[in-house]
Amino acid sequence: MLLTQILLLITAYLLGSISSAIIVCKLAGLPDPRTSGSNNPGATNVLRIGGKYAAAGVLLGDAAKGFIPVLIARFLNLDEMTQALVLLSAVIGHLYPIFFKFQGGKGVATTLGGLFAFSWILATLWSATWLIVALIFRYSSLSALVATILLPFFAWFVLHNSAVTMILIVLAILVIYRHRSNIQKLIAGHEKKLGQ
Repeated sequence: MLLTQILLLITAYLLGSISSAIIVCKLAGLPDPRTSGSNNPGATNVLRIGGKYAAAGVLLGDAAKGFIPVLIARFLNLDEMTQALVLLSAVIGHLYPIFFKFQGGKGVATTLGGLFAFSWILATLWSATWLIVALIFRYSSLSALVATILLPFFAWFVLHNSAVTMILIVLAILVIYRHRSNIQKLIAGHEKKLGQ
């Protein structure tokens, strides 16, 4: 069982390391998202430089990187803590991909995809929070930050599992850290709103 868990964690990291943004942009003949727009290989930046269809492809690809390994963990009847660790491993792969010199995205879509495999209730709460904040303030980054910060609290109230809560706290810290440039722009009033 331990070997299975270790192999799945490694697989999740390697899957997370596949950059959907870079692949989609290359196939679509678009500029490298690491050197264009906000220089972030994520769906929001690809939306800016390539349009909604390219962004949708990136979003689905990034979400699948979290969804697939967590779904496998569930299929293998691994416990909630292991499933949460698999999700965290996939997100770390997305943030720091071994295939792309550890220069990855910000982990939002991969987190959400993994949550849908892990707990549809948590995924729904995260999505609802993102949507509410986005409708009010019109900032994608702020919406993702608020939803991710609240995620460990949601997990505690829904699952009552301290180990899972701690893992999601680590995940939230990593995602917040990767959004530090967005936080600076939000404070300075320079962050672009949705639709801009």
